[in-house]
Amino acid sequence: MLSLIGQALDATRPARGAKVPDPGADEPHVSLVGQSRAMREVYKQLGRVAATDATVLVQGESGTGKELAARAIWSYSARKNRPLVVVNCVAIPESLLESELFGHEKGAFTGASQRRAGKIEQAQGGTVFLDEIGDMPLPIQAKLLRLLQEKQIERLGGKGPIPVDVRIIAATNRDLETAMADGRFREDLYYRLQVVRIVLPPLRERKEDLPQLAEHFLSLHAREMNVPSPGITPQGLSALAGHEWPGNVREL
Repeated sequence: MLSLIGQALDATRPARGAKVPDPGADEPHVSLVGQSRAMREVYKQLGRVAATDATVLVQGESGTGKELAARAIWSYSARKNRPLVVVNCVAIPESLLESELFGHEKGAFTGASQRRAGKIEQAQGGTVFLDEIGDMPLPIQAKLLRLLQEKQIERLGGKGPIPVDVRIIAATNRDLETAMADGRFREDLYYRLQVVRIVLPPLRERKEDLPQLAEHFLSLHAREMNVPSPGITPQGLSALAGHEWPGNVREL
């Protein structure tokens, strides 16, 4: 009973604090910051889902902290001692993305001089975070669907399936419902991904967090520059509150 209570406390720790830190990181900027009602609701969702092995879809505008949310889920999950592999689906050219994710066999294409395990195999037992999944090409969406349904992948040029044990967390700033209607995103994959859906609020909808966020970033960069934190004046906070922050926390 004591063991189960301890597990429950660990699982709900994100919901009980103003921050969800990443225990695997030493830097204080690797955390979600804010005490607004919207962020407290996000912390509760993160706490509930972290203790499970459910697939998670994190949605929100660019700069709202989707990768930080994924890292928080991983940090408080049973897979926290296994790898967290991050893949940005738009940073890798489409021609290379399939090989990057699923790996390839020797001779699968020009230049494939040896067998190579992909990011998903490298995360065996851990978690794969697929950022900007709304931009993933349709053929690769089909292979990802197979992974979610059958827990198997096939390397490029491979001759058989390879069983894998990974948790998938995906994120996007796209409207996937519109993408489905336009035929740019698979409907079956969408429902497989959003077993749990977490939406991060834009900064303009939680401006009460601006003082805490400002102090957090001032302290962070002061330490990096080895100078005292200058603080911020009431006039400065007023100026921050008057801005709409289209780039969200990243802009701040």
